[in-house]
Amino acid sequence: MIIGLGSDIVDIRRIERIIERFGDKFLERVFTEVERQKSDIRRNRIESYAKRYAAKEACSKALGTGFRKGIYWSDMGVVNLPGGKPTIALTGGAALRLAEITPEGFEARIDVSLTDEPPMAQAIVVITAVPMVRAGRTP
Repeated sequence: MIIGLGSDIVDIRRIERIIERFGDKFLERVFTEVERQKSDIRRNRIESYAKRYAAKEACSKALGTGFRKGIYWSDMGVVNLPGGKPTIALTGGAALRLAEITPEGFEARIDVSLTDEPPMAQAIVVITAVPMVRAGRTP
């Protein structure tokens, strides 16, 4: 069952201007170390950061709070599963919020779609609750 849905679209040029103006201070405040390492080696570095920025905005909406109630930018990090599919790893207040909205007997899965068509970048986040599997059966 879907327990959260969020989307966001951002102007890549806006993210570029923010990075030019604030540099590492902005990058360290908003992005995890893994995200910075991954984005900094990309040919389209700014687009990579813009998509991750949009994903964090979309995730905060899917959690139902935005960036309030103890949820911070650094609590959400876009990571890739072994096959390359993106997802979002949550820590801190974001992880606590996810636990709050996940029904008992279920575990949360976060699906992410990222795209860019300069000058825009977009992300969609769907949080679903799937039944936990215990001893080969569902609860």
